[in-house]
Order: sequence, then structure tokens, then C-alpha cells
Amino acid sequence: MSRQVANRKTTSLPEGHSRFALRTNLVSCSPVQNVATPHKFTEATLLSRERFPVAFALSVLSLGALWFGLCRELSGEWSVNEQYNFGWFVPFFALYLFWLRWQDRPPTQISNRLQWTRSDGQAFQSHIAYSAALGMAIAALLLLLPLRLFEIANPEWRLLAWIHALAVVTLTLLFLWWAGGKAWLRHFAFPVGFIFIAVPWPTALETPVIQGLMRIVAHVAAETAMLLGTPAQVEGNLIRVSNGLVGVNEACSGIRSLQTSLMIGLLFGEVKRLSVLPRLALIVCAIVIALLANFLRAVFLVMVAATENLSEVSRWHDIAGYTIIAFVFVATLALAYLLGRRKTNNSVAAGVSPAKMQVQPARLPLQFSAWYVMAALCWLLFVEIGTGSWYRLHERNLISGIRWNVQWPEQAPNFRKLKIDNEIRAVLRFDEGDAAAWTISSPVNATEPNTVSCSLYVFRWNPGKNSALLANLHRPDVCLPASGWKQVADHGVRSYPISDSVELPFRHFEFQRAFDGSAPQTAHAFYCLSEDRIGEASNSLAGTDSPGMFGNRSEWTRTERLGAVLEGRRHLGQQVIEAIFMSNEPSSAAEAETHLRDFVRDVVRLREAE
Repeated sequence: MSRQVANRKTTSLPEGHSRFALRTNLVSCSPVQNVATPHKFTEATLLSRERFPVAFALSVLSLGALWFGLCRELSGEWSVNEQYNFGWFVPFFALYLFWLRWQDRPPTQISNRLQWTRSDGQAFQSHIAYSAALGMAIAALLLLLPLRLFEIANPEWRLLAWIHALAVVTLTLLFLWWAGGKAWLRHFAFPVGFIFIAVPWPTALETPVIQGLMRIVAHVAAETAMLLGTPAQVEGNLIRVSNGLVGVNEACSGIRSLQTSLMIGLLFGEVKRLSVLPRLALIVCAIVIALLANFLRAVFLVMVAATENLSEVSRWHDIAGYTIIAFVFVATLALAYLLGRRKTNNSVAAGVSPAKMQVQPARLPLQFSAWYVMAALCWLLFVEIGTGSWYRLHERNLISGIRWNVQWPEQAPNFRKLKIDNEIRAVLRFDEGDAAAWTISSPVNATEPNTVSCSLYVFRWNPGKNSALLANLHRPDVCLPASGWKQVADHGVRSYPISDSVELPFRHFEFQRAFDGSAPQTAHAFYCLSEDRIGEASNSLAGTDSPGMFGNRSEWTRTERLGAVLEGRRHLGQQVIEAIFMSNEPSSAAEAETHLRDFVRDVVRLREAE
């Protein structure tokens, strides 16, 4: 009652009188206390008066340029290799995960930067840490120049993709550490490193792991089909039924679902903010779900091929593949939801403990000097302009290589053209391609001739950014193991004359395959890759110094990759010729090389470069 009276008294003051002036105790009132109390300008206040908008805009632009360059390079594999098509979604998922982390970011640790002005041990350690971080950032930026030079000339070299991703992730994490301290580094490490899931696996790791898993699925599916009354025989990752093989692509589709399941498991584990063990359990379950789905898909396609025909398998192929991905997505999401229910809302929803939750500033506390960020951005521009200029300058010195084509031996015994499946055409995306098969007789001894089956594949890719990537997708050491062949030898590279003055270098692989109750088969595969244009110092077609033919398996050596950079060869047209000699009897390497020498003279013809 007294408060209402007081309010009425204050509202009835004569016009022109101030309520502040009529206070009885002016010293203790809050306005005077606020003016009289000395205020300490915090670091955030001082920093806000600096040129923050310029530094912020340049920092965002630099980070955007870094990530755009990385995704542009990875997009080559994402486009041409269907098992990595999911990579197009990974940058957006990573950005979404970063945004979720940004909602509950921990407090920044800005005050440590001002310890540089102190003389105690802690300030010295801080100075050492920031000097080391600056050195790492400079080294990562400098690494981008040689990295881009090698990437342009060797787009199929997956090691470069991992180094590039590591450099970009390192620079981003250093940026976050500088902005918010160790707390930010730990908090944002996962969404920044999420891009690694979209980097293609090294071939030496990918081939044995994936094909081993798919062989298990193929054997289990064939046994299941036998139990259901459908005769089936396993050939590597393929299954043969009465109507024929259940396609080639069926052996490769498991790669896509397996790696997609890894991405889905990591994604949902982060969205639910699960701890380490539940995340590992979620990833393992996602892989098991993918393998189970592939098993059901293989059984389904085998039954379709046995009861209908192979054309029906092609019709159901994509539907079954996308069904697997949808099944893995929904099942992993449900499992993540069940695992996430065990966590309390207070500790999970925010991602940090309640004690650490504080009011966050509305802006990103960037402490970079605008000049430093400008220097980094100018360096990125120099890298792109410099590498492009390097190749344009050296392309003037490239000369046209010798082009060749094939004159098919239509008069050979059992000659027939091989139909290239539409799915294979969609994967390889060649501009010109053809295949044929025939037989030849080879004496095992003086009285018993041995019938050898010959298969020849010829592909061409016109000049373009992904021509080298596509050309390296069809190699004997990659394709034949998917059909049940085991590589037993790599006999290296030898040159075989196609005329009196020109030779072609072929890499020679030897394979073996055996089925239950039958003698082992032998296959000798010869592989040659040539480019449309060569450097003046290169002797690609006239000797053994053929780019793309030396080194472990059928990949380039470091010396030859360096030569491609020094000669400025990029985005050139690619030609591939692959000859396979298969026999049910043991066949020596020397005998197979004799077949190839006769074959090259009769079949390969030179033509003028276009």
C-alpha cells in the first residue's frame, strides 16, 4: 500500500523537476555508482575496436578458398568413381555438424595471448606454442604449391588427396585454436576432420579389404541360393547361375554401401553426441547392416537371374543398390536414436557439461591481423595462378605422340565381338571402346596342343580433366581379382614392336584361378597406357621410358610422376589396350610374351595424330 502511495507521489511531481535530483542519497544510487566505479577494459572490448570486419571477411574468404580447392580436387573421384559418389554430400554434412557444434561452443581462451608481455614461464611457453603454430601454418601453406603441381599432372594419385586434405584440415584447426584456444580445438575437431571420410582409400588398402569382404558375401549368398534350390557357383566376387554371371558391377557395389555406411555411422554418432564406445558400436553395426543388406541383395539377384534372365538383373540392379543405402540409413538412424536415449538432456543436448555452459559472444573472436590473412589469401591466389601458368607455358613444348588403333583379326578361330555392358560404359565413360575374343593354339608339348582364349579391350578417353582418372579404372590388377583371379606375378614392362621404328610398352601380369574339383586356370594380362602428347625429352613410345608403366603394380613411380610435372603434361587424351591370354593348362610367361609379340605385329596399326 505504501509502495503505491510512493508511486503516486513520484508521478505527481511538478513539471520540469527531475526524479534523480530529488533522491535523498545520491552517492549510493546506481547511476552514480556506475559512473564513479573505475572500469577495466577487457580484451574483448579492445579487440572489438580493431579492424575486425576486415580480418573476419578475409579469414572466411581464405578458409573458403582452401576448402573449395580441396573439394574441387576430390570431386574428380566423386564424379567418375561411383563408389565415392556419396562424397558430394560430405562437405554439407561437415558444415551442418560444425553449425551444431557452434551452438554450444565452449568459452574462448583469449587472455592467454596477452601473456606475451609478461616475463614468467607461462608466458614463455605460450610464446613457444604460438610460434610453433605459426610455423606449422606457414609450412602447410607452402606445401600447397608443389601439391597442386603434382595433383594437376597426376589426378589419380590418391596419396596427394590425403596430403591435401591433411593440409587443409591442419590449417583450419590451427585457425580455430588461435581463435578459441584448446577448448575450441577439441570441440570442432570432429566436424573439420569429417572430410576424411570422402577421401578415396589408397588402392593397396581398398582392394584387399573390400574384395575380401565381398568374397565372403558372395560365398554366403551362393550357399543360401543352393539351400533354396538354385544351383550357383562362386567366381571371385561373382556368382554364376544357369543363365550366366550375375554381372560385373554386382562385385563392386559392396564398396559403395560399405563406405557409405561408415559415413552414416560417423554422422549419426556426432549428431547424437555419443561417447567413444557407443560411436564405435554404431559404426560397427552400420558396417554389419551394410554387409547383411548386400547378402540379401546378392541372393535376390541370383534368384532373379536363375528364374528370369540376366536382363531382369540389370533392371533390378540399381533399385536393389539404392534400397541398401536407404536400409542402412534408416537402420543406423534408429540405432543411434536408441543409443542416444541413454544420455541425459543436460549433458547431451548442449554437448558440454552444465558447469561449462556460459554466455557466448555473438561474434567469432578472431585475433588475426588483417595483413597476415591478406598474405595467406594472396599466396593461395599465387598458387592457383602459378600452377596454371606453369602448365600453359610447358604445353607449348609438347609434341603429338603416335596414335594407334586396332585391326580386329576377324578371320581368327572363334572370333566374336564382346558386348560391353551399359553399366560398365557408365562407369568407365570412355569416348571410344571395343572388345573382342578369339582362340589360338599353343603346343604344350610335341603332341598335345593347348587352346588359349584371347580377349582384347581397347578404350580411348579424349583430353579432359578426368581422363587419367578414368583410364586407370580399367586395369588387370583391379578388374581380374573381382572375377576370382589371384595375381601371382608382376613381370614388369617390356616393349614390343608394332612397326620397324615404333614399340609399345606393356606391363605383364600373371593370374591364377581354381574352382572346386577343377584344375587351376592361368591368365597372362598385358596392359599398355599411352598419352596423346609427350615432352620433347620423353621417349614414351620408342623405348622403355614409358610414363605410367613402371613402378609397383601398374602405377607411376615418383620419378615418372615428377617427369610429368616438369614436362607440364596435364589433361591429355589417354589410350588403353589390354590383352588377356587364358588357358586351362599351365602357361609360362615366355610363351605368353611370344603370343603378345605376334599379336601386336598383326593387330595394332599406327595412325596420324589428330
